[in-house]
Amino acid sequence: MIDGYNRNINYLRISITDRCNLRCSYCMPKEGVSVLGHEDVLRYEEILRIVKVAVSLGISKVRITGGEPLVRRGVVDFIASLAEISGLTDISLTTNGILLAPFAVPLLAAGIKRINISLDSLNEAKYHRITRGGDLNAVLRGIEAVHQAGFYPVKINTVVIKGVNDDEIIDFARLTLHKPFQIRFIELMPMGQAGLGCEDQYISNEVILERIKSVYRLEPGGDGKNNTDGPARMYRIEGGLGKVGFISPISHHFCESCNRLRLTADGHLRACLLQDKDVDLRDALRDGCPDGELQGLMSGVIAAKPGKHELNCDENHVKKCAKEMSAIGG
Repeated sequence: MIDGYNRNINYLRISITDRCNLRCSYCMPKEGVSVLGHEDVLRYEEILRIVKVAVSLGISKVRITGGEPLVRRGVVDFIASLAEISGLTDISLTTNGILLAPFAVPLLAAGIKRINISLDSLNEAKYHRITRGGDLNAVLRGIEAVHQAGFYPVKINTVVIKGVNDDEIIDFARLTLHKPFQIRFIELMPMGQAGLGCEDQYISNEVILERIKSVYRLEPGGDGKNNTDGPARMYRIEGGLGKVGFISPISHHFCESCNRLRLTADGHLRACLLQDKDVDLRDALRDGCPDGELQGLMSGVIAAKPGKHELNCDENHVKKCAKEMSAIGG
C-alpha cells in the first residue's frame, strides 16, 4: 500500500484494550479515563478479520498494544491465531511490564519475537509516583524473564520528563553496557488532558544525546535496511552490548518515513497517531460489510494519511492530540 507521499504502509498497531493497570502521569489524568464497555471493544474474531484484510492490502507487520494488552483475557491464544495468518511476517508487543514475567515463555511460544517495555524510572519511589502505583520490581522481573526466554531485541522505552526523571538519563544508558537491551528515549508528547502544560516538562532528545556523550563515547548503532529500529536513531556506547536510541516526534519529525496505521480498541482505524481523524471499522463489520468494502475503507484511510503531523511542545504554541494515549494505543 503506497500512500500519496510514496510511503509503503506495511505496519499495523493494534490496541486490544483501553484498560490499563497503571495511571502514568503523561498518559492519562490522575482520575483515570472512562473505559469502553465490553460490547464497544473489538472481539478477537473481528480483529483477526481486519488483519487478514489488511494483509491482503500489504500489511506484513503487527504490534499488539493497549492500554495494557496483558490485562485482556485470552491474549496469548489470540496472538497464536494471529501467527497463523499467511503473509504476516512480524508480530511484536508493547507492555508496561507489570504482568510480563509469567507471560514471557507463553508469548514466545505464541509467536511474539520482540517486546517493547515501558519504563520511566529505575528508582522505586519515583516509578511509583510516575505510574501512580506501579511496582518497579515486577517490571524488572519481567525484563529479566523475557531476556532469559530468548526475546531479541528487548526494547525499553523511556519517556523523559524534565524535572522528573531526566536525572536518570545516564543510569538508563548504562544498562546497555552489559546486556543487549535497547534503551530508547522518547520525547514527551502532548496527548489529551494529560498533555496540558507539557511545555514545562518537555526535553528534546538532542539535549539527552549530549548528556550521554558527555559521559560515554557513542558510535552509530543501526543495523542497516532490514533492522527493527523503526523511527529510532540508534547508537552504541563503545564496548557496550546493547544500544541507546532516540525517538523524536517533536524535535525531529519522522513523518516522511512513517509506514503505520493504528487500530483502536473500539475499532477505529487512524493513519496518524497525532491527528484526530479515523474511520469506524467496528460498525462496518457489525453491519455485515464484505471484505471488499472493508478493503475500501482501509484504502481510504491510506489515501488520507497526512504528509506530517503538526504537534509541538513550543511554550508559545501548544498543539496537541485531543485523545488520551491510552484511548488510541501506545
